Amino acid sequence: MQVTVNQLLAFKKRLRYICYLIFKTPKIMGTIKKGILGGFSGTVGTVVGANWRGMDVIRSRPKSSGSNPTPLQLLQREKFALAIKFQNSLRSMQSRLYGENAGVKSRVNLAAAYLLREVVAEENGQVSLMMEKVIVTKGTLTGFQNLTVTAAPGQTLNFTWDDNSNQMLAQPTDIFCTAVYEEESGEFAIKEGPEERSTGASSIVLAETWSGKNVHVYAFFQNAQQDSACNSVYLGTVVVQ
Repeated sequence: MQVTVNQLLAFKKRLRYICYLIFKTPKIMGTIKKGILGGFSGTVGTVVGANWRGMDVIRSRPKSSGSNPTPLQLLQREKFALAIKFQNSLRSMQSRLYGENAGVKSRVNLAAAYLLREVVAEENGQVSLMMEKVIVTKGTLTGFQNLTVTAAPGQTLNFTWDDNSNQMLAQPTDIFCTAVYEEESGEFAIKEGPEERSTGASSIVLAETWSGKNVHVYAFFQNAQQDSACNSVYLGTVVVQ
């Protein structure tokens, strides 16, 4: 049976659509091989650059649907915007200290997916963050023993813990770190060391503008090489003095 060119093109079009339905792959115009410029991310004219499954790809810019977004679409956009804004201050740290890369999914992507799935909540059309579910870092390093935090004058938070360097996957040189979140401003105060696990105490001085405000407090250890951490601990809220 003779197959015409038009029949081949029609078959190719149907096959591409079936693959899209199965794998939800983007319509790729071409791949970018590492050269003088390498890959890029974002929109240039009618072309969008991205990284898909470990490949730098370019594709045509999607056309506007021309219709107003539905309430559900608007809600999803709001959830996504809230998660990304919250994560921005943590990205550099989470790129080193949030679990392990999973295939082409980076540590930052894994953290963002967890935020959207477990932390961002919606009630009566309003989105919010469930702060007690936030995981700042994730890893196999041994965590804390008898960790406490107290507020002191001068916008200071004092931390104490027992030295448990003798426990498995713990070292006396592990670095104490804290991430303090002020909800009204949407800002983090982050401190990484220099205090170590064997020290048993640390403190952080917060901004004067945070005086009298409730802050959410997280703490974790990272190793001396700064490429591995324990699961972060949520210590609740503290009123800054």
